[in-house]
Amino acid sequence: MLMLENRSFDHMLGFSGIAGIDAVTGSRTTVDGLVGRLCFNTDPTTGRAVVAGTPADYVIPVADKDPCHEFAGVVEQLCGPDAVYRPQAGYPPIDNSGFLSGYRGTGTAHPEKIMRCFAPAQLPVLNALAREFAICDRWFSALPGPTWPNRLFVHAASSGGLDDSPSDWDTVSSYLLDGYHFDNGTIFDRLSDNHIAWEVVAGDEFPQVLALRGMGLNLLAGHLSSAATFSERLRDPGYRPRYVFIEPDYGDVLLGAGDFRGGNSQHPLADVTSGERLVKTVYEAIRNSPHWEHSLLVITYDEHGGFYDHVAPPPAVPPGDRVLFPRNNHHGFTFDRLGVRVPAVVISPLIPRGTIDHTVYDHSSVPATVARLFGLPPLTHRDSAANDLLHLLALPEPRRDTPPTLPEPADSGISEPRDAVQAMTPPVVTDAEHPAAFWGAFAVATRRHLTVAPVEHHQRIRQRASQVSDPTEALTLIAQARTAVRAQRDGKS
Repeated sequence: MLMLENRSFDHMLGFSGIAGIDAVTGSRTTVDGLVGRLCFNTDPTTGRAVVAGTPADYVIPVADKDPCHEFAGVVEQLCGPDAVYRPQAGYPPIDNSGFLSGYRGTGTAHPEKIMRCFAPAQLPVLNALAREFAICDRWFSALPGPTWPNRLFVHAASSGGLDDSPSDWDTVSSYLLDGYHFDNGTIFDRLSDNHIAWEVVAGDEFPQVLALRGMGLNLLAGHLSSAATFSERLRDPGYRPRYVFIEPDYGDVLLGAGDFRGGNSQHPLADVTSGERLVKTVYEAIRNSPHWEHSLLVITYDEHGGFYDHVAPPPAVPPGDRVLFPRNNHHGFTFDRLGVRVPAVVISPLIPRGTIDHTVYDHSSVPATVARLFGLPPLTHRDSAANDLLHLLALPEPRRDTPPTLPEPADSGISEPRDAVQAMTPPVVTDAEHPAAFWGAFAVATRRHLTVAPVEHHQRIRQRASQVSDPTEALTLIAQARTAVRAQRDGKS
């Protein structure tokens, strides 16, 4: 399971023009995208209709602003500039009319970029996989909101009530230093309880899964590994994990608040071709391993990142578990509506070439698939009701015509240095400048620091973290955590 970041379906694959075979009926069908459609948003400032089209920029410069994807921003994107969410009234009527107005509201000088989509030639790796295996054009994020709660749903079929980003340290520190937890645990807990081997492959020092309770101990027990060694370990016929969750490299936060340069998560502020390279690397590692014939690879995105999509998200089954941290339910959201559609490609030698799946999925389909594959009980009402992916494995024998390699990513012409300021003092950052999920990321870095620090230093690390009052202080502690992690990794601790 490879989960990337912040891209909508139309933005990435809306102009793919893929035709193939319906996964359910077997009839000819086409992807529900933008080819042959005139889809637009009206700019409320100019009154001009801006039509969705190609090409898109490989990276959105920081100066152009990261598109909004917090809960209130998504309400505007889906329902229009004047829409307001009121729990007692339910989600407002959706017409997908507010993407452009929402992006203009960030202060960007180029609001039309939110309507730009990638041409197939710009994303040759993702398009090759979508044509070769199965593309799912009804995969929605788990809720109409940002990265953190959506990533929690893929692990727990719930966000524990979190409906927005962890946005202030007082709230985050109340639970994240000890770990985010849920009534019914996570899919990792389910697998461990049933002695089924699993692994998280981390693209950088601070994978988001470390926000989960018990994951620090899981790291020490060997359940977390480095992306740098993934291909090598897969070549071992005795490789044991049955479920592998792959986290990308989120970029170098020490380069400045909200700066994702050097990462490969496909965050809008980073070069999208770096993520294409990651997808190619992961696929080829699995395809050329002794485990290929028994494998299933899912590639999707945590949420839409604010980019335009023309499909209205459908209703959802609420998880039904308790809201363990009421301060995290900022908007009173009842989790009865899915979020914006995201790209999803499902890859296996047991999937017929050119499969197009119009089945409705959300991120809870991942734990649902894992649970049903291994005979485990569901985590919440959401994954109990979710469609799984097992019907896509329709062939009686593995295909022999799957490509051993994929095309090279496009040349974006962008150079993104990593760790350019590793030895420098972190920049001075104001609360207005740091991204909404900054404090959650700081908590992950703190928890990671605790896994490599001597036990006698734990109290001091926790105390310093709990006393942080501004993002600049937090960046200093993140830098210290990274130094400690790398020293341990390099055998210098």
